Amino acid sequence: MAQDEGDTPELRGLAQRHYAHSFRLAAEAGDPELSATALRGLAVQCVDLGYRAEAVQLGETCVEYGRWAHESGMILSRLGDLDAAEEHLHLALDIHGLDRRRTRPIVLAGLGGVRLRQGDADGAMATWRDFLACADGIRSVKVQAALQDMRVRLRRYSGVPEAQELRERAARVAGRGQPR
Repeated sequence: MAQDEGDTPELRGLAQRHYAHSFRLAAEAGDPELSATALRGLAVQCVDLGYRAEAVQLGETCVEYGRWAHESGMILSRLGDLDAAEEHLHLALDIHGLDRRRTRPIVLAGLGGVRLRQGDADGAMATWRDFLACADGIRSVKVQAALQDMRVRLRRYSGVPEAQELRERAARVAGRGQPR
């Protein structure tokens, strides 16, 4: 929560101490998923502060702690290593399969964004079609943010019928996923 309060050196330091302490507690408790969550927070901070090598190292350690290929893929994407990001996101899809209803669409949304940044608009749109199929009816802040991000990215393809159709579908899915 300290990281969400603002971007001051004091709050960044407080967040870093909380992440480090959380990691120690989770590791002592033998909880790999919570350990990876804390490491992911530290990795995101490293990206934001420009410590790229440390962010990659923490991202790779997240994968070692459990099913965190998605998180390391998104860290690699933020760092600009799109090929490695795509590889990790495919691994996350293999890991999560269809068993994690909320995770799969979030991974697909990230993969679509990576493919678009790689210059593969057709691949991005195909991936986003899968994302929309999985996201329909899910109530999740992350899914809602991914839907909005996809719609914004597709605006630059306004003359492409498939892009327009995806934007319209995303608006409908977003409406169904909103809390009532």
